[in-house]
Amino acid sequence: MIYLKLFVSFLQIGLFSFGGGYAAMPLIQEQIVNIHGWLSMSEFTDLITISQMTPGPIAINSATFVGIKIAGIPGAAVATFGCILPSCIIVTLIAKIYLKYRNVTVFQSVLDSLRPAVVAMIASAGVSILVSAFWENTEKIGITNINWEMLIIFLICITLLKKIKMSPVMVMLLAGGMNMIFVLLTKK
Repeated sequence: MIYLKLFVSFLQIGLFSFGGGYAAMPLIQEQIVNIHGWLSMSEFTDLITISQMTPGPIAINSATFVGIKIAGIPGAAVATFGCILPSCIIVTLIAKIYLKYRNVTVFQSVLDSLRPAVVAMIASAGVSILVSAFWENTEKIGITNINWEMLIIFLICITLLKKIKMSPVMVMLLAGGMNMIFVLLTKK
């Protein structure tokens, strides 16, 4: 029964993940944290971090990770297959439709109308991750319980990415190093 739950959950994620990995994050969170409780919010944030550090799309990496955690290698295979099946079918159909109707104005209007929804989903995912990164207790958000170390690391990373144009891989490595330093300095 768990294999069916994994398959159906990630089938839904694969089916409604318009806009790529960042747009899929709210859907993934809803399925694996809120509905099934397979991961806590903290584990979900770790999952997103791991998914960003490993090659491949976030949704597929998430499916593999959750599948392994819940039901081992067979669970990973079932969840991953559920996640990619809709894309395989949809991309094949859209490619045929696009090649046939790409110059039709109504078709272009439909594609244009999806853009704001995708941006909203990406923004929602970003806010959820920021909140869980800066506050351990998301029920009680305030200046008094902010995780200052994470905020400092975040601001340094934004500066390195936007102002200095440093490689994202290097920024991730530096962020990990900075966190290790904070942990060592605050460990008593």
